[in-house]
Amino acid sequence: MSAGAPTGRRRAVFFDRDGTLIADTGYAARPEDVRLIPGAAAAVAQVNAAGYLAVVATNQSGIARGLISLEQYHAVAARTAELLAAQGARLDAQFFCPHYPDVTGPCECRKPGVKLYRDADAQFGIDFAGSVWIGDRLRDVEPARTLGGTGILVLTGQGAGDADAARTEGFAVVADVGEAVQSVLRTGR
Repeated sequence: MSAGAPTGRRRAVFFDRDGTLIADTGYAARPEDVRLIPGAAAAVAQVNAAGYLAVVATNQSGIARGLISLEQYHAVAARTAELLAAQGARLDAQFFCPHYPDVTGPCECRKPGVKLYRDADAQFGIDFAGSVWIGDRLRDVEPARTLGGTGILVLTGQGAGDADAARTEGFAVVADVGEAVQSVLRTGR
């Protein structure tokens, strides 16, 4: 924990899932189709070793759209954790938003909303200012601006489409989650 962290609070790395840790197959429904992005397990293991919480926060609008069920989401989440664990990496938690505004109306948990992060804070006691958001879409890293901390956009998944906007908003843009985590470990955030 950083010396400036509030007492008892923990730093976290908030990972997007699809396009950041696993290949984005579009509404992942089958555990057998889950493929880790190269270097993702090593990156999560480095986060674990450095004492950060490793937390997934993911939008899963396919649930509201009727494209995947809650059971399918949970099976894919379990498979993601299993593949990471097989390479020595651990996720401390996985939070998801099942909503889609056109179907369910607005919600506070759909990224860039911050409810998923507030839920993580309630469970773990998060030092947001010392935490990092890593994802392949601008909405994955924008919560860093709202809550404090650092946002890093990766060019895997959909990242190339949001790279210019991310740079304009002052977010770092890197090749992949491995490079993002290396940046975190070099700078301490």
